[in-house]
Amino acid sequence: MPAFPATENFSLRKVFSFQHSVLPGFSLTMGYSLAYLSLIVLIPLATVFFKSTELGLAGFWKTVTHPRILASFKLSFGASLIAAAINVFFGLNFAWVLSRYRFPGKKILDALIDLPFAMPTAVTGITLATLYARNGWIGRLLAPFGIEVSYTPLGVLVASVFIGLPFVVRTLQPVLEDLEVEVEEAAACLGANRWQTFWRVIFPILTPALLTGFALAFARAVGEYGSIVFIAGNMPMVSEITPLMIITKLEQYDYAGATAIATVMLVFSFIILLLINTLQAWSRRSQKDA
Repeated sequence: MPAFPATENFSLRKVFSFQHSVLPGFSLTMGYSLAYLSLIVLIPLATVFFKSTELGLAGFWKTVTHPRILASFKLSFGASLIAAAINVFFGLNFAWVLSRYRFPGKKILDALIDLPFAMPTAVTGITLATLYARNGWIGRLLAPFGIEVSYTPLGVLVASVFIGLPFVVRTLQPVLEDLEVEVEEAAACLGANRWQTFWRVIFPILTPALLTGFALAFARAVGEYGSIVFIAGNMPMVSEITPLMIITKLEQYDYAGATAIATVMLVFSFIILLLINTLQAWSRRSQKDA
């Protein structure tokens, strides 16, 4: 039997593995994926947009530009972006410690990272509000410095940081575990100091994961309700978040107004996430070109 060239063997193996794939073919899997995505995501989102059109253009604009609604947009998006940035910094530190060092209690610390996933959101909000109140364990330590957390916009930020941290840590941890220590040793052998090794060798590799963690933490915080509503205080024009405004509209049976606010929230969130994904794709291309 004549021997095939290496390139032909590779192409034959590729065709054979494609025809005998464990999963069905591309057309069938893509069809199921689109059908599932439509039922779970696209149709509900389209319903939100269509429901908001009942207000008309003038009514829509009047609803979403109300001073209380604008103040809630500013607080929700601002606190979510700041919290995601904070979580990127501290999440990187947590992920680095968990993936690079061995120490007593490491498994306990690793499990505590996932605690915001397991805790009911209402319990989280009540716990944070109690801890950071003026007479709380942490609040009484901050009171002499004039720092108030519970029932202020700062409380919204604290709750957003709490619920978003695990997303950054769990996104970065596998990347750091796959990153060989020899890469750092090679940079050190070439004369790079610690800062140069991190900035020029490690950071470019971590950038896509950092952006992913930032996007996940932001998306979780911007739509969070239960963990934030208890510590926020819900003072008009001060500490009202956008999800609370949507709930208020629903309680008033103003479904069109609620969907109008949700529509603006979805559009702005999509734009921000699209920008983050674009930066992530650009970062990956830069790594490949390098």
